[in-house]
Amino acid sequence: MPGIHRERPGAGAMTGATGDPAVDLGAGLAMSPGWSNSYLVRTDDGRVVVNTGMGFEGPLHRRAYDAVDTSQVRAVVLTQGHYDHVGGVDVVKDTDSDVVAQANFTMWRDDNERLEAFRSRNSAFAFMDAILAAMEHARSVGVGAVPQARPEPTVLVEDRLVLTVGGRELHLVATPGGETFDSMVVWLPDCRTLLSGNLFGPLFGHVPNLVTIRGDRYRDALMYVDSLDVVHELAPERLVTGHFDPVVGADRILEETATLQEAMRSVHDQTVEGMNAGADVWTLMRTVQVPAHLDVGEGYGQTKWNVRAIWEHYAGWFHHRSTTELYGVHPSAVATDLVAAAGADALVDRARAHVVAGRPVEALQLTDVVLAAEPGHPGAVEVALAATDHLLGATGNFWERAWLRRSLTKLGRAADPAGGGD
Repeated sequence: MPGIHRERPGAGAMTGATGDPAVDLGAGLAMSPGWSNSYLVRTDDGRVVVNTGMGFEGPLHRRAYDAVDTSQVRAVVLTQGHYDHVGGVDVVKDTDSDVVAQANFTMWRDDNERLEAFRSRNSAFAFMDAILAAMEHARSVGVGAVPQARPEPTVLVEDRLVLTVGGRELHLVATPGGETFDSMVVWLPDCRTLLSGNLFGPLFGHVPNLVTIRGDRYRDALMYVDSLDVVHELAPERLVTGHFDPVVGADRILEETATLQEAMRSVHDQTVEGMNAGADVWTLMRTVQVPAHLDVGEGYGQTKWNVRAIWEHYAGWFHHRSTTELYGVHPSAVATDLVAAAGADALVDRARAHVVAGRPVEALQLTDVVLAAEPGHPGAVEVALAATDHLLGATGNFWERAWLRRSLTKLGRAADPAGGGD
């Protein structure tokens, strides 16, 4: 059966919360879509909210839920510490609501605060325009500037916890191999529904990012594989993920989960085998592949990036490539010398030949040298644009496309805004 990633939206379809009435999912569960979906669990003694969106989305999620249920919010459950899961806590919860998170949540939150400027700067190229548009929508429907919450959990989950509200059980299970090391899932046994958050990553059916290009802690490949075992243990009939509509059908959910596990285990093992055989990381990034019989998407993570993440998770930053790796001298420090020796036009000609031969990365390596020495060199800009266009046309990955569009803009030409990938 074709992989489910072929049926579901890509990351380019993610949008902010609207404030429209929550969507009834049946079995006492409702959804308010947003940058990361928020969910309402009804009980006989009030409401439980799972995830709360960005800060400016909090009032919109609250509005969406109040339109269908005005009972007391007894608890807010956070499946991980990313901003798009926790930002609206202060608005969504009531005065006496419990805030429930995995025990590593405060460590993750402190990481975010410690590196807020760094991570915000490094993710802006991918999200800023869409987030500004979502914030403008929030303003247009009467929601003012709402600060991002800094949640203080009142209940921490080490491994597993049964939260009982109004006679309804929510089983909370830590999944440290999820998108962040404070990840957990919510199991509703009465309707055999698993709220998985971003256990799989934002896109179900796609390989995860073991580390995003915006900058995060590394995610362990084998821990990811092991954490997905919770799906086999619980055998849900419905999977409610962090983004887009639920996935229905126990057999399909288990099949997709097993495929994702097998794919990651294979990539891990191929990488380790290559490391032991003496292959360098660039060779492995080019050669390690998900086995052909496994149909998984690469719309958010990519296998070549995961290969490097596995390598560096085990071996660190030093690749035994060059003595220069040991010192704080930027590789472009000698760009002026190289251009002076070879000539800018000669390097551009070589770069152009690489583009013609279908080697855009090699072309960019040369234009990078020329542009470091002679910013704005017309020939280098022209070839760099052509190489970047080539790469953009060859990928459907959300992060790669966002970076390449940013590169086109920095080179002086706006990218096609309609060219969103998965």
